[in-house]
Amino acid sequence: MIPETHYRRLEHLYHQANVQSLLPGSTISVTHGQAELTLPVDSKYFHGAQSIHGSIYFKLLDDAAYFAVASLVQDVFIVTSSFQLNLLRPVSSGQLRAVGKVRSVSKNLFTAESTLYNDKGKEVAFGTGQFMRTAQPLQSLEGYMEGSGLES
Repeated sequence: MIPETHYRRLEHLYHQANVQSLLPGSTISVTHGQAELTLPVDSKYFHGAQSIHGSIYFKLLDDAAYFAVASLVQDVFIVTSSFQLNLLRPVSSGQLRAVGKVRSVSKNLFTAESTLYNDKGKEVAFGTGQFMRTAQPLQSLEGYMEGSGLES
């Protein structure tokens, strides 16, 4: 059984990553085999046609799928090896919510899917990713051990 502290540490890792300074106000919740993220829509994420740029869709979908997989891996860091993205409709207001779920698990390769919704619950994008184990111990990542509130 995976301890809740692992999920809280992953959430902390997400928030303390440097890239997160570009997406203030985002949230994450990690549970066994699943992750959910939210991001308030802000015009600074818009492309020329005044709606969310696809790179933001990708970031949310990849992170949701990634952290769903990471919830199952307690020993090493994982990385995205591929990700297929499908954009369905533009978003220019409200809040985005990405839900990631693990689809398959093997020794070193994991597959997860994620769906992005607008604040009305309508699907706006979806994706599927493959994720691989690395040799880097998870506990070596700066911020991971501090993320549980129960520092060792």
